[in-house]
Order: sequence, then structure tokens, then C-alpha cells
Amino acid sequence: MGLALGVRHVQGLFLLPITMDRGWSRETFGLAMAIQNLTWGLAQPFTGMVADRFGTAKVIAAGLVLYALGLFWMTHANTPASFVCAAGLCIGVALSGTSFGAVYGALSRLVAPERVSWALGLAGAIGGLAQFAMVPLVHQMLGGWGWVGALLALSAVMVFALALAFPMRETHAPAAAGAADAPMSLALREAFGHSGFWMLNLGFLACGFQLAFIATHLPSYLLDKGMRPADAVTALAIIALTNVFGTYGFGLLGARHRRKHLLAGIYLVRTAAMALFVLLPLSPLTLYLFAAAMGFLWLGTVPLTNGLVSQIFGVRYIGTLFGFVFLGHQLGSFLGVWLGGRVFEATRSYDWIWLGAMALGVLAAVLHVPVDDREVRRPARAEAHA
Repeated sequence: MGLALGVRHVQGLFLLPITMDRGWSRETFGLAMAIQNLTWGLAQPFTGMVADRFGTAKVIAAGLVLYALGLFWMTHANTPASFVCAAGLCIGVALSGTSFGAVYGALSRLVAPERVSWALGLAGAIGGLAQFAMVPLVHQMLGGWGWVGALLALSAVMVFALALAFPMRETHAPAAAGAADAPMSLALREAFGHSGFWMLNLGFLACGFQLAFIATHLPSYLLDKGMRPADAVTALAIIALTNVFGTYGFGLLGARHRRKHLLAGIYLVRTAAMALFVLLPLSPLTLYLFAAAMGFLWLGTVPLTNGLVSQIFGVRYIGTLFGFVFLGHQLGSFLGVWLGGRVFEATRSYDWIWLGAMALGVLAAVLHVPVDDREVRRPARAEAHA
């Protein structure tokens, strides 16, 4: 998960080298990354269904293979359409099988219920360490080997990472474990009829918009403002490092406090951090403080949201249900990345996107407060387990 998310985290470092070498606009690169996020979201529910039915290890292994192929393809993509297929479609599907949905879904079943929040937080923290390490590593690769050499090296790493899929094998197939439970179709109808499920979807859209915009466009935003490339690399590294502590911390807090209130707080504090960053004079100090604050709040929403879904609907179909919630996140990611490039090309500024990200943060906080986080009662399940 750390490798998969780490490569995604540093995609902004490839924006200028690729667009300058190919002669493309930032909107072209942004569109490919937006398609990647959208494809990831659209594929996640179906990847979750496969994991719920056949187990997670196979899904992770297939995702790593696709990731390696997508990175290799990017180096041979000479047209915008080919680049979108490689970086957007191929890697988008790969992310659905190697990141949160797959790993958190398996852990929700493998770990005792009272320790799920801790396990999700710890997994996110360890994954965050890999993201942190990826920033200086890729920066060095770009300087020494160029963007083509860097992508080829990352492709090879994904192939060697196949061995990491095997520890996620569950003792028995999830389908067999939940044979007495309700069928998936009933679970989906139950979730789609729950107002809190849709509020989580909409709130997660704001999260995706904010993070994808910052991860992809912050390096270019800083260079436009006259800052050094090293400042952008340092900011991404700070985000990745503080994310380790934030994800683990919010995982622990999720076991002690109501997750919906924690999520509302995260969105409000994120919004305040962005407002201060845009309003205060830009300097290395304000940049690094902003990166530290955003990093601490970066992926803390994911274990909390996953835990909230399992808290309300149970863990039998957690891969599928979280996949649908994550679709909302990725719709936001699509808009954040694509509109970032689109608005910049039209206005030569990112100001309107910063304002949109802040408005969505406030909306997400408001949406989480009324979520009914009580466990859904199923008489048929109770009788089956009696």
C-alpha cells in the first residue's frame, strides 16, 4: 500500500519533466491523473466484490502487475491519448487493487473487532512511511536517470513487491466465512437506502478533491510563486512524514471517540490550514507549517471512514461497501486534479481552486455531523447466528 500510494503521492514531481519533454500542456497531464483517480474510484467497488468473494491476496497481486505495466507504458506513451490510457486507466485500476480498499478490507476481517481501529491506523502509518521515503528517492531518480529511468525503476519495484501480497491471504475465503449472512444484493440495498452512506460519499468527495489537487499541483504552484524545486520536494516529504503520525493517531482516536465527529473536525481544520496558507505571505516557513498541518490530517479520514462503514454495516462486505464510498472520494480527486489544470490554463492562477477546496471542506464537516452511526440491525442475521 505504501508503494502504491507513494508513487501516486509523487506524481506532481513528474508534471513538469513530462510536459516539457513531450510538449504537452499541464491540462493534458492533469487530465491523465484525473482519469486515474476516476478509474480508481469506478473500479474500487468491483475490486472490493472480487476481494470479498475470492480473497484479498489475489487482488493485490493482480494490482501490482497492472501497476508495473502502467508505469512501463507511460515511458512509451508518445501521444496524450496513450498517456491517458497508461497513467489514467491502467494505473487507476491497479490502485483499486493495491491500496486502501483491498488492504483495509482484509484487515477488517483478519483483526478482532476491538482492535480494528488500531490495525487500520497502524497500516496507514506504515504505508505512510513508504510514501515519505518515496519523495527523496524519486527526486534523486529524476535528477540522475530522468523521468523515463525513474518510471522504469518504479515499474521494476512493483514486480518485486508481488511477494508482499501473500501475507494478506485469509484463512478461508470471505464468501465461505459469511455464508450465513445476507446476500450482497441485500447488503447493497441496505447501504444505498441509508442516508449516512450517501453523506459519507459526499463528504469523502471533498477529501479527494483537496488531496489530489495539492499532491498534483502544489509543486507547480510553488514554482510559479518563485520558490525552489527543493522546497516543493521538502513540502511533499513533510506531508508524507506527518501523515504517518496523523493516520496512526486518528486510528487510535477512532476507537475512543465517535468517528463522525473526528471526521468533521478534520475537514474544518484542513479548511483553516488552506485559508491561512493562501492568505499569509508565502515563505519556506509558512509552506512547511502548511505541509505539516495538512500531512497530519492527510489520510486520517480513510481509517475513520472505513471504520465507520464497518461499524454501521458490518465487515462481511466491507470491501464492496467501502469501494462505493471511496468512489465519492475519487470523483472529488478527478475534479481536483483536472480542474486544477483546467482553471490554471484559463486564468494562469490556482486561486479559484483553493477557494473551491475550502468550500468543500466546510460542506464535508456539515455533512458528517448528522450521520446515524448506529449499527444496522438485521433480524435475519441474528437468527442465522443463533
